[in-house]
Amino acid sequence: MNTLNNKRWWEPYLWLLPSIVLMAIFVVFPIAIVFRLSFSEISKSGIVGGFIGFRNFKEAIGLPAFKTVMINTFWWVLSVVGLSTLIGFALALVLNKKFHGRKIARAIVVFPWATSLVIQASVWNYIIKYEYGNLNNVLLNLGIIKQAVNWRSSYQVEFIWECWVGIFVTIPFVTFCVLSGLQSIDGTLYEAATVDGAGGWAKLWKITLPLVRPSLTVSTVLNIIYVFNSFPIIYTMTKGAPANKTDTLITYLYMLNFYDRKKGPATALSVIGFVILCICAGIYMITVMRKEDDT
Repeated sequence: MNTLNNKRWWEPYLWLLPSIVLMAIFVVFPIAIVFRLSFSEISKSGIVGGFIGFRNFKEAIGLPAFKTVMINTFWWVLSVVGLSTLIGFALALVLNKKFHGRKIARAIVVFPWATSLVIQASVWNYIIKYEYGNLNNVLLNLGIIKQAVNWRSSYQVEFIWECWVGIFVTIPFVTFCVLSGLQSIDGTLYEAATVDGAGGWAKLWKITLPLVRPSLTVSTVLNIIYVFNSFPIIYTMTKGAPANKTDTLITYLYMLNFYDRKKGPATALSVIGFVILCICAGIYMITVMRKEDDT
């Protein structure tokens, strides 16, 4: 029997081969091409020249808007991932409890995630319009404000609105990731904790958080990747205006490539973004795994 197993050691790899081939074709190969292009001279028409070292990276980092774009990207990812995780976790705790209309509530929560990001951004663009936006109309009818407010009075305010839309559409994903973890927790653990005299906060910190941590890890890592690479919300709401003040790295490199025709620096920025994502995801995963090992 052992001899038969030894002879068929290759069988698991055979079953994995289609996935490995697909990953190589659609993930590894394109990444390798982008890395090669970032070290090559690229004309405005897209013709690839010879090796030029780090010239594209130096040009990209030296662009006037680079610092602003990187700061925007940092706050974009931090605010959207951080706040959506906090709100989504709290919402998951509520939806995990039994109450009348829970199924309807879950359906309502998932709706922003189920619709297109372009549609969501367009709707919010309409809501905060100064002249005929729904937000001003509602607040005026309720008597909360006396005259219409310009909700897009500065690029800082516009960027805050972009972050809010990002949070709004990300909350459902976090909620249902956490909810799946909550529903896998054995209810007898809470019953035993109640018998031992543990209160609500003690149950949350000692039972809920440790057992939901794997679900939170998955949602956080995926959120960092998705939010960092998010394009539709910012492009639909502002297109980075004015003067790239509301751009993030992804929208900026798009404008740099297709509008300014600076394909070399745009490719270098995409590599910079890839490296940043790998570092952030790696640090988070290592930190979480160390905490799990300590427990």
